[in-house]
Amino acid sequence: MELRIRNVSKSYGNGVQALQDVSLTIPAGLYGLLGPNGAGKSTLMRTLATLQEPDSGSIHLGDIDVLRQKEAVRQTLGYLPQEFGVYPKARAEDLLDYFAILKGIGNQRERRATVEHLLRQTNLWEVRRQKLGGFSGGMKQRFGVAVALLGQPKLLIVDEPTAGLDPAERVRFLNLLSELGEQSVVLLSTHIVEDVAELCTRMAIINQGRILLEAEPLRAVEQLQGRIWRRIVEKSALAQLEQEHKVISTKLLSGRTLVHVYSDEAPGPGFEPVAPDLEDVYFCTMAGHFGPHVAQPLQAVRS
Repeated sequence: MELRIRNVSKSYGNGVQALQDVSLTIPAGLYGLLGPNGAGKSTLMRTLATLQEPDSGSIHLGDIDVLRQKEAVRQTLGYLPQEFGVYPKARAEDLLDYFAILKGIGNQRERRATVEHLLRQTNLWEVRRQKLGGFSGGMKQRFGVAVALLGQPKLLIVDEPTAGLDPAERVRFLNLLSELGEQSVVLLSTHIVEDVAELCTRMAIINQGRILLEAEPLRAVEQLQGRIWRRIVEKSALAQLEQEHKVISTKLLSGRTLVHVYSDEAPGPGFEPVAPDLEDVYFCTMAGHFGPHVAQPLQAVRS
């Protein structure tokens, strides 16, 4: 099963064009949708989850027309939005049982077995009788996944799932998503490059409602080999450097500034080559600094 998005556009009443002619083909497994806040990720997620209508375009999940067969989509959909509410005084086991009833699991024995399986799968079985108000951020996220997995969905959408998690919880959560990607189409929407680098076999970069790049992360990184250079400079020299070179990113390092520059050849004295990573791919794409070697994945976007 695959998810096919064709020429989807969406504008809001305030004039913001959230999606502009978006086309993607998303196979089974983990697929990353990477972009800054306000890029259009959440709009696309809500559209796929049948929570809002696009202005134009088509979406199919296998043989299901997502825009015309909403109930059929919802029967096979798991959705973990960026923000979701829980009843703080409810116990995890009881609330998941309640959601299972809403999902249509009426048989009590089947429901009990399903609830236990999901709580164990999300590593919440030992705290099943605790009230959700006492859960950490990561525990709440894992509970949200347990809810999303009710009914064994073929499409699982997770929107900014690791934002605000501490490092240990983030690792637990990413491991869980990796397991789920073996069985379903899992669409991971995030602005955190590391999440996509660690999990996803394919990805797209979106900004201002447009798909800028669609590629395999490892191949995109390979195509930047020999074209990323770095140099440590004083902060006062940064403005001049940005005028002379294609600066893609900067970060502080021991009170000085570490600069990454995109160039097909050595940009000058003081620069040294650096092995690129997915963060360099992201910043090059966002800045528009790509030649034929980076444009090739762009041409691979299916329309």
